[in-house]
Amino acid sequence: MRYNKIRKMDVSNGPGIRVSIFLQGCEFHCKNCFNPETWSFKSGKEFTNETINKILELSDKETVSGLSILGGEPMHPKNIEGTIELAKKFKEKFPKKTVWVWSGFLYEDVLKRDPEVFNYIDVMVDGQYVDELHDPTLRWKGSSNQRVIDIKKTKKSGKVVLNTD
Repeated sequence: MRYNKIRKMDVSNGPGIRVSIFLQGCEFHCKNCFNPETWSFKSGKEFTNETINKILELSDKETVSGLSILGGEPMHPKNIEGTIELAKKFKEKFPKKTVWVWSGFLYEDVLKRDPEVFNYIDVMVDGQYVDELHDPTLRWKGSSNQRVIDIKKTKKSGKVVLNTD
């Protein structure tokens, strides 16, 4: 797996001040994607244990409320193992901080393919960005078809529960 960049103080991708990592590689290529430089699986930097350690170090501040994993595509089969590893280590070290993930894949499809990832994620913004449905007033998502899902409540109820934070 590869990544494009790490932001140590991100206030636009989830609530509060967050550490964000933008993974490399996406096959959706949504029209007017805000991050087309992350499409190639070959660009960017190699994701290693040092990358995880750097993210944990950056997150080890009271002012940091969580980790945001974006892309590219964190839930792509080429990236899912790294996403799981990072989210798991983050939650082990910071159980009270939140992990948010943005994905063009739908929650239900990822649940069938890789359910383990949801043991470590608090919120998933799912669905591909659709330029014709773009709405700049939406919170945490770019187009109205996307959902901001509360994973814990969804797992508990057995049906998708939207996050109202």
